[in-house]
Amino acid sequence: MAIFGNILIVIGAAFLFLGALGLVRMPDVYNRIQAGTKAVTLGSLALLAGVAFIHPAWLPKLLVIALFILFTSPVGSSIIARAAYLAGLQPFTLSSKEKARYLSKPEET
Repeated sequence: MAIFGNILIVIGAAFLFLGALGLVRMPDVYNRIQAGTKAVTLGSLALLAGVAFIHPAWLPKLLVIALFILFTSPVGSSIIARAAYLAGLQPFTLSSKEKARYLSKPEET
């Protein structure tokens, strides 16, 4: 069971990394919310499941943490999206030619 737990931990860490990468790479706040919420929630749950396989005695505490993540992550992202909408932030929209040009060049800082 430890091998399966370690595999889940690696999968969870990969999703957490991809979520962090999505926060950096996505063009607007709405896409960043989606990348951060979905990937980080899935990564955290996979990580907790992996720890549960390695340490079965911790299962009740890990379930409480998982439920907390499942309930607070969508609420937090909804609040951030609503605040962005009320602040007047527009979604990122480009034509297909502009998208190709935008995605092919690195950003200048």
